[in-house]
Amino acid sequence: MTTISLFDLQTFLRQVVALNFPEALWVRCEIAQLSKSRGHVYLDLVEKAETENEPIAQASAAIWQSTLKRLQSKLGATNLNPLLQAGVEVLLRVKVEYHERYGLKLVVEDIDPSYTLGKLEQRRRQLYEQLVAQGLMGKNAQIPLRPVLQRIAIISSATAAGYQDFLQHLGENAYGYAFKTTFFAAAVQGAQVEVEVLKQLRAVQRQATRFDAVALIRGGGAKLDLAGFDSLALCQAIADFPLPVFTGIGHDVDETLVDLVAHSALKTPTAVADFLIQHNLHFESQLAELSQYLRYVTAESIHVALLQLAASVQALQTAPVQLLDRQKDYLQRFAAELPLALRYQQREQWQRLEQMEQICQLLSIEGTLQRGFSLTLKAGKPIASAQQARQGDVLDIQLKDGTLRSKVE
Repeated sequence: MTTISLFDLQTFLRQVVALNFPEALWVRCEIAQLSKSRGHVYLDLVEKAETENEPIAQASAAIWQSTLKRLQSKLGATNLNPLLQAGVEVLLRVKVEYHERYGLKLVVEDIDPSYTLGKLEQRRRQLYEQLVAQGLMGKNAQIPLRPVLQRIAIISSATAAGYQDFLQHLGENAYGYAFKTTFFAAAVQGAQVEVEVLKQLRAVQRQATRFDAVALIRGGGAKLDLAGFDSLALCQAIADFPLPVFTGIGHDVDETLVDLVAHSALKTPTAVADFLIQHNLHFESQLAELSQYLRYVTAESIHVALLQLAASVQALQTAPVQLLDRQKDYLQRFAAELPLALRYQQREQWQRLEQMEQICQLLSIEGTLQRGFSLTLKAGKPIASAQQARQGDVLDIQLKDGTLRSKVE
């Protein structure tokens, strides 16, 4: 049986690797973990299956201090640091090495930021389509703003320059408006953005009645620094948030998905502060216009009332005289017409009396007898029906020229 020592095996493997990988390779992978020690950066790299989130390959890599300085000089620290974050997909130029004691290691020589940006943009488009499908775009923007925005919940990093700019701009506004701000600390770049911002959004929501709006702000930085704000969970939380959310994440060109679902997306923290100040100024201007209108309406009403009062005073001065003149004219006409009216009425009354006298004469007993009628009396009392007479009764029949006596048989 042939045997070989472990060292010889490892030496053989080192030679195999050196012969088969004489030059550096560009490798696509994801940074699973990252640590730093003595100026060096150590990476755990993985590749995950497309349909599952489980690694199908894994390797260790290192960026030596000299290489790190060269990359920082080439790309700039603000562009390199966002690439070296857990969960970021990267394209690395690596030298494959094998050590008898430490095994296989990939030594990073270069990094291509355009690959990572492309992956982020691809992922961003996919998330955007999900947000549209879920109806979250513009949802937070439908929340009506209160007339005055004064109680502001700020989600930011205490060390962010944008946070200090925001506070200074609010505090030194030219109109003397007072703002009450409450700070909620969260990472605004790196892998912890989603977790920490979500945590602070929940903290604000638990006391939502204390605030008028939320300001999510950070200072300027590289485009890759914004990757944490292209988060589905973060966008869902902001879209459904009960308060208007304003973003000022410090980039003049690029928009994140968080910007798209927020109530209002401003470019910088200072722009958010300006928005709040101008909103309150608009309300104050409306109050000033209303006050001016009320003064005008009040003055106009007083003017009209004074005119009416003057007219009433004048009317009170002239109306009694005019009334007395009219009454005097009436009395004079009445006095002139009264004798004529009395004579006319007297003549009418005499005519009526004469008519009544004629009627009375026609309706009297004598008048009735003169017209050919007779009056039958029984015991001196008139009877009108044959039923009132009995056999043997003596009746007197009165005619116009005398009386006849008869007996009922």
